[in-house]
Amino acid sequence: LAVATHVHFDHSGGLQHFEEVAVHSAEAAALLQGDNYEAVTWLSDREVARPPRPGWSARQFRVPPVRPSRLLQEGDVISLGDRQLTVMHMPGHSRGSICLHDKDRKILFSGDVVYDGSMIDWLPYSRISDYVASCQRLMELVNRGLVEKVLPGHFNIFGAERLYWLASNYISQAGVCHKISTCAMRSIASIALRVTNSR
Repeated sequence: LAVATHVHFDHSGGLQHFEEVAVHSAEAAALLQGDNYEAVTWLSDREVARPPRPGWSARQFRVPPVRPSRLLQEGDVISLGDRQLTVMHMPGHSRGSICLHDKDRKILFSGDVVYDGSMIDWLPYSRISDYVASCQRLMELVNRGLVEKVLPGHFNIFGAERLYWLASNYISQAGVCHKISTCAMRSIASIALRVTNSR
């Protein structure tokens, strides 16, 4: 079973290799259709360490359509036998972004909802108001002592204090100027993605 934290190409591009695939219901149709606009398929050759086969080109890469075998919702539990992971729907980065919370071990698998870097909220299906609400939930997890370690989709592992800072910092920056610049970035990214994925 492969659980997609969201359908952006760097998290969904290999899902076709698994017998079972789980994804949040908000992004199931995009995965089923191989929607490379929603998957933000935007890859260059310099980002690929080693091509998978001779003649392969990053410009030709597309996320293949995949039929999800399980649609996830807030509160669903994924049982790994000795570990239970609770699905937390945390939109903002994408509309179907999720975190997986191991309550017993106080570990949060955060995907791209939060990582130790600048949070991306200017993609076609990103939404600042959703991201603010998700960050408030992250802060609440810390306040209630429910997270001690975060395993993100990119960059380094970090702890509760850093999680709280990242979430609160995003909220404090999400003012009018941020919204205007984000709107401009989203427009540019949207046009570029439509052109790139129209081939």
